[in-house]
Parts: sequence; C-alpha cells; structure tokens
Amino acid sequence: MSIERKKYIIGLTGNIGTGKTVVRKMLERLGAYTIDADGLSHRAIARGAPGYEPVLSTFGKWIIDANGDVNRSKLGNLVFRDQAALAELEKIIHPLVRQAVRVLIERTNGPVIVIEAIKLLEGDLRHLCDSVWVTIAPPALQIERLTRKRNMSRDEALQRVNAQAAQTDKIAAADVVLQNSGSYDDLWGQVSEAWRNNVQARTPTDKPRGVPGPQPDGFSVARGKPGDAETIAQLINRLGHDTHQLTADDVMRQFGEKAYMLLEHNRAFVGIAGWQVENLVVLVTDIHLEPGIDMEVGIETLVREIEHVAADLECEASLAFPSSKLAMQRTIWTQLGYEARSSEGLGVQAWTEAADACMQVDTVLFFKQLRKDRILRPL
Repeated sequence: MSIERKKYIIGLTGNIGTGKTVVRKMLERLGAYTIDADGLSHRAIARGAPGYEPVLSTFGKWIIDANGDVNRSKLGNLVFRDQAALAELEKIIHPLVRQAVRVLIERTNGPVIVIEAIKLLEGDLRHLCDSVWVTIAPPALQIERLTRKRNMSRDEALQRVNAQAAQTDKIAAADVVLQNSGSYDDLWGQVSEAWRNNVQARTPTDKPRGVPGPQPDGFSVARGKPGDAETIAQLINRLGHDTHQLTADDVMRQFGEKAYMLLEHNRAFVGIAGWQVENLVVLVTDIHLEPGIDMEVGIETLVREIEHVAADLECEASLAFPSSKLAMQRTIWTQLGYEARSSEGLGVQAWTEAADACMQVDTVLFFKQLRKDRILRPL
C-alpha cells in the first residue's frame, strides 16, 4: 500500500462475460470504494463530454442516434471488427478515463479502492494498482452470458470473445484469480476469502466511512448482508405486492447487482429498500414499508441512509423508483429534494440510461442531483 496515498488499490480485470462487475459489486459490499472504468469510458464520449467531438471527427456522424448521442452498438460493431479503429478509439478514451479515475481516487476517503477495467493490464491504470485480481470463465459460458444478458447474437458474442487477448495472459499477471463458472455462493466464497487474505490484513476496512445522520426515535437502518438473504426475502414477500415469491437464493443472486437497507422499529423489521450504484448514479428500488408506520419517517430514514452511502461513493445523482402508491406522497419526496421526472428529461445520457434500465411497471421516477461537480462533465 502506497504510504503517500494510504489507500490500497485493487485492479480488477478479466475478459468479457467473466463476471468482473459482479465481483466489483461484491467488493463494494465488503467495504471497498469501486470505480467502473469501463462505465467512465462510456461517459467520456457522451454528447458534450470531452471525447464526443474527437470520436465524431474520427469515425463520422453516422454513429450518432436521433438524439445526437453516440450509438455505442454501431461504434462497437465497427471497432471490434477493426483493430486499427479500436486503437484509434482507445487513443481518445483512455487518457480521459485515467484522468477521471485519478480524480475519484483523490476524492475518496475509503482505504480500499477497486478499479474495474477490461483493459487494465494494457494501459497506465495498472501502475496505480497494488494488486491485480482477474476473473475467468470458460469461453462457452462467456458466450452464453453475452447472448442471455446483453442480447447479442451468438456470432456477435463469439466475435467479442475472440477479439480479446487470451485469458492465460491475464492469469499470468494476476495476484488473485477468481473462477466464475459455478454458483453465486461459490463466487462469493472466493471473493470473501481473497478479501480476508489480501485486504483485511493490510487495511482498517472495518472502520465505518463517514458519519451517518441521526435516526428517528425507535428507528434504525442496517445494510443487508448475504447472511440476511432469508430475512430479506421474507420481508419483501410480506410487504411487497408481487405474486412471485422470492427465495433466499433469489436474493443471493440479486446481491451481484444490488444491496439492501433494512428499516427496523422497536426491534422489528418494518421496511426495506434496494439500492445499487451504476456509473456514479445511485438507484433506489424495491421500497416497501409496513402498513401503519409513519410513511414520512420510513421513506426519509431509508432514503437518507442510502444517500449517505452514495456520498461516500461520490455519486452525482440519485434516482428513486417508488411504487405509484408511495409516489403519491409528493410532499415527502419534495422535502427530501426530489422531483418527478421522465428519463428523457434528465439531460445526461448516463442518467437516462440508468433510469431506463431500472424503470418498472407501476413505478414513478424521482430525481435528485447530489453534486454539481460532475466527473467528465460536458464542456
């Protein structure tokens, strides 16, 4: 660990479809501050961002959509067929991403930082890292994940897998190798063991980050952990209105994407909210409250605690997706600084994409900007 930085930095990489993002989320649950460098690369070429005009000048305006945003599917289909074109794109993006990563590292007070980057080993980001962790999976499983989760055709998925360096090259550079070909429980076990053996001995990760706000009398909030999966499933089944009944296994699988805040009142669980951070945006979903409790106190207590965590994670905006019933409490949301918006009206491509990915039937989008100084802000 660098004495100057006093921060232990893990570089997390692996080929496409091997589960890097799931591992990053697990490390976030364990207390790390995580940076999605690949997500930052998308923001670097958003409309008005520093890489937007250079990309259009290099590849032409045919890659933009009707809104003027870069169509990443068109751009990806071009560069993954042409190594020279890929090199040109990386020449534009990589310096911007490095700059943004350095800013985020300097900002955070967290003792452990994880940088997820598919091209970590090929660029300068590697030199920032104290340790390199690599996710691996069989090629057949990579292709299956890409077709199932990203709606790629088999040919497109095969092209993406074959366009990358062999996994053996990354394994040779790794301090930790995570085999992601089994269950979620198996991967969580590998990550937890690697955390104990490689991180806890070096850093004071058990110290809480930041100072949580005061809680109303009788109320408390706790972060749900994988060991709470059964409790979380029961709480959502009891308070939610979905006919599908969650199991503890369902919740464990969801821990690869989201975390939960549990609301307790007088030693009984009376509320829950799911949350996740994507591309410096915190997304608040699955908000359920016990009938009869003070709705204003319940919503405010859960949302304030999630915002407290979001501040630690340098989030720029909060997007909440309450049910239409909870959304009717407009005064509560207004007092918390939120306003009802459409995803198209958010004005920032990364925020719009996050909203579209989370919006569900019978939910309403509420928006709050958490900070004005945005990473890779438009020029």
